[in-house]
Amino acid sequence: MQSTIHNTFVIERTYPVSPERVFAAFADPVRKRRWFVAGGGNEVGHYELDFRVGGREVARFSGNAGPMKGVIFTNEGTILDIVPNRRIVAAHTMAMRENHFSASLVTFELLATETGTDLIFTHQAAFFEGADGPEMRQEGWRKLLERLGAELES
Repeated sequence: MQSTIHNTFVIERTYPVSPERVFAAFADPVRKRRWFVAGGGNEVGHYELDFRVGGREVARFSGNAGPMKGVIFTNEGTILDIVPNRRIVAAHTMAMRENHFSASLVTFELLATETGTDLIFTHQAAFFEGADGPEMRQEGWRKLLERLGAELES
């Protein structure tokens, strides 16, 4: 039995706002907390974002329904690269009940178009025992990028 599953997926989205507005939704801790952690009804215990190269992002939250109700998840990351209004690269680990179950490299590319911004999101990960797995992670990111779109409309 393989103990680590490696996976890469890409999600593309188009938003009818400028790359500057999309970038700001990542850079502003209040806005990012709203779409990245608090959206979907999670109970947020802690969130911090130091948006700079070498800066950290930490989110501790728990699910609010079903078998994950009350289970504490921790997402810890380091920002590796920022090109304002064009690119963000970060490395993250995810844990459930203090047990790490994945490590990821995520890249957000923002491309200006005549009507707004094309976002290309690339997720590269190693999933360990007890992980949610590539399919669930991809679906989770689809929902997160939909919530980003709703944040950009507000």
